[in-house]
Amino acid sequence: MVAMQEDTAPARPSSRPRLGEVLLGSGLVTEDQLMLALAEQKRSGDRLGRILVDKRVLTETQLTRILAEQLGIEFVDLDDRPFDFTATRLVRESFSRRHQALGIGWEDNRLVVAMANPADVFAIDDIRSMTGQDIKPVMVEAGQLKRAIDRVWSTKAEDIARLVEVDDGEEELPLGRLHDAAEDAPVIQFVNELIGRAVHEGASDIHLEPGESELRIRFRVDGVLQDVMRVPRSIQASVISRIKIMGDVDIAERRLPQDGRITIPLEGRRIDLRLVTLPTAQGEALVIRVLDRKSGLVGVDELGFLPETKARFEAAYRRPWGAILVTGPTGSGKSTTLYATLAEVNDDQRSIITVEDPVEYRMAGVKQVQVNRKAGLTFANALRSILRADPDIVLVGEIRDQETATIAVEAALTGHLVLSTLHTNDAASTPARLLDMGVEPFLVTSAVTCVVAQRLARSLCEKCKTPFIPTDDELLAAGWHDDWPLEETTFFKAVGCGACNKTGYRGRFAIHEVMPITEGLSALILQHAATDEVRASAEAEGMLTLREDGLRKVALGRTSFEELFRVVT
Repeated sequence: MVAMQEDTAPARPSSRPRLGEVLLGSGLVTEDQLMLALAEQKRSGDRLGRILVDKRVLTETQLTRILAEQLGIEFVDLDDRPFDFTATRLVRESFSRRHQALGIGWEDNRLVVAMANPADVFAIDDIRSMTGQDIKPVMVEAGQLKRAIDRVWSTKAEDIARLVEVDDGEEELPLGRLHDAAEDAPVIQFVNELIGRAVHEGASDIHLEPGESELRIRFRVDGVLQDVMRVPRSIQASVISRIKIMGDVDIAERRLPQDGRITIPLEGRRIDLRLVTLPTAQGEALVIRVLDRKSGLVGVDELGFLPETKARFEAAYRRPWGAILVTGPTGSGKSTTLYATLAEVNDDQRSIITVEDPVEYRMAGVKQVQVNRKAGLTFANALRSILRADPDIVLVGEIRDQETATIAVEAALTGHLVLSTLHTNDAASTPARLLDMGVEPFLVTSAVTCVVAQRLARSLCEKCKTPFIPTDDELLAAGWHDDWPLEETTFFKAVGCGACNKTGYRGRFAIHEVMPITEGLSALILQHAATDEVRASAEAEGMLTLREDGLRKVALGRTSFEELFRVVT
């Protein structure tokens, strides 16, 4: 019998089974896997459980469950456990973060404390002294616990709101008093907590919307707005003024829309915020776009392409010249796709220059130019200068007018790889849009090599999605092809749990329509053919439409029929 070493630091009673024995008994590891892990432990001195997780023999959750069983302590899944907020506030935030311990409820008049290491008797004694309560420690997965602590303590924003006292009728407040109110410590803390909470929850936008008697605050998460809190209208002017001061926006101007930008450090990284104010009948509304540089930079493999559509797209961006256009409405992930493509082609042998409004994400090795209309630096002017600066690859943030479009396609003709975005509903309507902007047909057919249309759909939550069998009528209504196989296909529907905030979805991915400009399509474009003709020809050549691409991903279990129909008509 192999000697099996303990995975936890505290001394254990002789009756407690060893970790290796528990793992073998559970069937989660084989004897060969355990032997290899023990040999690695002997060489490295690392903990047995950590070695098995690093080797992907166990998941973090499986390891935590087994350690809880070994210690004889209850395991709790925090994603499925509602919190009692009378319990969460009994353990101070600083202590909670330092010792990774969070009160989550009550049981038999004892405070239930979620801990990453419930064998830490000193921390338990401190919590008992701090709260004056008997303690029941439970074991939770460390990553879940960190997210839960962040979620619980971000709710301080509501408490801070109650501390702020500013008279109603904010339009009548004198400028000096308004500035003083915006600099109050509770207001500053409220705004900081609000922004931190938005980043923690993965929000892309923060909406502050004045009402008759309250300020409504909503986050856009995975493309859908969610109510966060409603706070007294009396703090509206001071909160909005605080954000305007941070964005270097004139707090005295409340009659005209204004734009601003804020960069803040958060948890060791920089977060960019773009804000716009809008005068409304109830007062100034404010929307903040959250640009998390860390989360925004992904690779092409992470964009959700099907193998066949990725192959078509890759064939286009691997060419040394040509224009690739990514199309779709605002918020469809076009910039993310462009940056992912740049990351694929970025190397020391190429000069890459971008012109953007604004520069959303910084990328090493790339010269990025910010449009400045007040100084006369437009997309077209910047693009002319860029083409004289010996670039190999040019990214144009958006084609908005004939001049920019013409310069961009001419640049593609002269040996540059040009990446840009355009607002069209699908790939097939893009050539007609360029012609309507005044670009000559021969330039479109000669320069544009590929058009990618895309939408963002929400991913089903892996913890709660449930299989279901659609009826033949449902498949027919969805547009399912008769020749697509159903035998090995499992469809899922959204349910909702604690992990996904009861929405049934967590995260997003892209649905694509990739249309290379072939000889057949070029002939139709030169003839000013209708969009329907262009689409039919592209489909005949193998293009998957947005609906078809989305249906394939529904069949892969990535999203639901309902979500697909929400984003694709």
